[in-house]
Amino acid sequence: MNTPIPLSAMAAPLMALRIFDDEFRHLPAPCVSISTVYPDLLELSFHDDAEGFEIWCQALGIRPRAVQHSVHSDGRTSVMKAVTNYSGGPVKLVCFTTIPTPDEVRSRVEVGS
Repeated sequence: MNTPIPLSAMAAPLMALRIFDDEFRHLPAPCVSISTVYPDLLELSFHDDAEGFEIWCQALGIRPRAVQHSVHSDGRTSVMKAVTNYSGGPVKLVCFTTIPTPDEVRSRVEVGS
């Protein structure tokens, strides 16, 4: 059985959240995750909000070339990831966006014409 970790083990990501609330409260709200598995990591995720992801990358000084791009095996979900250090710990940004199928793209074009 694992020994439970104290809340103090999450000090870095909790401090980052406090700072974000003070400095970046005007930015789009991400999904926030802090886990006992990686207690020093703060994860900010964006679902179908690539613009919010980009805004946060800019605010945290993450360069575009530092963003990793991939596609889930289903071919329907694009993923962008970036990691930076902030307030003594890593902050990971993740963005999931839906890739339209060819039928969806065609129907959008047909509707617009």
